[in-house]
Amino acid sequence: MRVANLDGRAVLLGDIRSLDIASASAGRFPADPQQVYASWAELCEWGEGIDVDRHPQSVDVDRTTLGPPVPRPGQILAVGLNYAEHAEESGLELPQHPLVFTKFASSLTGPDAVVRLSGQRVDWEAELVVVIGTGGRDIPAGEAWHRIAGLTIGQDISDRDVQWWGASAQFSLGKSFEGYAPTGPAVVSVAEISAGSNRDDLRVSCRSIDASGRERVLQDGRTRDLIFTIPAIIEQLSAIVELQPGDLIFTGTPSGVGQGRSPEEYLTPGLTLVTEIDGLGSIRQEFV
Repeated sequence: MRVANLDGRAVLLGDIRSLDIASASAGRFPADPQQVYASWAELCEWGEGIDVDRHPQSVDVDRTTLGPPVPRPGQILAVGLNYAEHAEESGLELPQHPLVFTKFASSLTGPDAVVRLSGQRVDWEAELVVVIGTGGRDIPAGEAWHRIAGLTIGQDISDRDVQWWGASAQFSLGKSFEGYAPTGPAVVSVAEISAGSNRDDLRVSCRSIDASGRERVLQDGRTRDLIFTIPAIIEQLSAIVELQPGDLIFTGTPSGVGQGRSPEEYLTPGLTLVTEIDGLGSIRQEFV
């Protein structure tokens, strides 16, 4: 099951069509895409077997009308340096505990977006994003996957100048400009991911396309290389923070970011960035 935000309404997303959840369920589930996570288990029971593309109430999808699938999360938590090769390219030691910061919710945008660059040193970071279903405190690692609604694709776009302001890093500010948290195209349920892929070994990649159409692979990693696994992240976060339905957790980026290159390389106006993850689809940003 794939749940998306189509023009502000929660929909099931098929390959080419979508199904309005509130209408198709006769009001059993809310139209607000943020509210569906509070009744995620019931929604899955209702929606997992629906063939969206063949449903009589489904409509064609215009991707430009897709918003962030979780539009107003109570919390956006992000883990830095969670791949060893990325820590190495950043010139930093491997963390002993998850390095956690937040991206502010005003930075969220949909899967296909035009993003205005904030400076000369704006970087890309392809990431797998976890969406919490059943929250709580002190969630053991062995129970973590049962508390997850699903997974989606994210880009942790980062202004490196702002990120490294002053003696103490400003991760949250540097990563929270308008449009710097594109997500989508949908939240894919754990059941669907587990049926089609190894949920602990998903390919995470991104590529750039310049104005002439030339493509370059920028990042290509696998989530099996996470230093802190998804269950470990949830266990450690929930020991401190009460996780809530619809919270987002950015799980870290593999190597290949612009800051880690020699010479350094950053996003420029006219460039398009395409990010893909096994079983989750793709998102696309154009930079101006």
